[in-house]
Amino acid sequence: MYAVFKRELFSLLNSLMAYITIGVFLLVSGLLLWFFPDTSILEYGYAELNGFFSLTPFLFMFLIPAITMRSFAEERREGTYILLASRPLTDWQIILAKYLACFTLILFALIPTLLYYYTIVQLGMPKGNIDGGAVAGSYIGLLLLGAAFASIGVFASSVTKNQVIAFAVAVLLSFIAYSGFDSLGKIFSATVFEDIFVWLSINEHFQSMSRGVLDTRDLVYFISFILLFLGITRIVIGGRKW
Repeated sequence: MYAVFKRELFSLLNSLMAYITIGVFLLVSGLLLWFFPDTSILEYGYAELNGFFSLTPFLFMFLIPAITMRSFAEERREGTYILLASRPLTDWQIILAKYLACFTLILFALIPTLLYYYTIVQLGMPKGNIDGGAVAGSYIGLLLLGAAFASIGVFASSVTKNQVIAFAVAVLLSFIAYSGFDSLGKIFSATVFEDIFVWLSINEHFQSMSRGVLDTRDLVYFISFILLFLGITRIVIGGRKW
């Protein structure tokens, strides 16, 4: 499994698409956070990163599918998945190796953004005037959100040989999971379905963690969400063997 993980990670790191995607993510988030007047922290005047954490999920909807779209789609298009499947590896080991490689790249994309936190700490009046607990909770929420979107992306890549289709499907499913259930909850407002749709929304659990409170219910939700899509991917991959 480690060999597949290493091969997949180095394949991503050797891909120009990965660097372009991460570069665009850092450029857009930096411009929105520091330069554009409507979203700039300097214009806002408060030592917090709420703007960054509310913006990043929507950037993730495009960043992560661009990273995961080649996971299985490229292997199937080039016919190399047959060689991979013939190795003494289970479907779960192959899926987890590819998934963890994508998640590692997402982690690499988030690490440079810690500079934003350091800058706010230094610019605060007095210095360090920022809620570190809320920032830590938000970063953990972003990692779990990225992990959830990565599971969607890996699933989308397993259902088609076309990377563009895999990208589009992953973006659509990520948007539905993050914002779609919230919208359905508003449609069914004041009914029992409102609570169900709100609970199903990733946004609800992400916002809960962004307050700096790590609730086990949110952790269980994200883990269950990830396992659900990886499990569906296992069914798709296993079914194609026959």
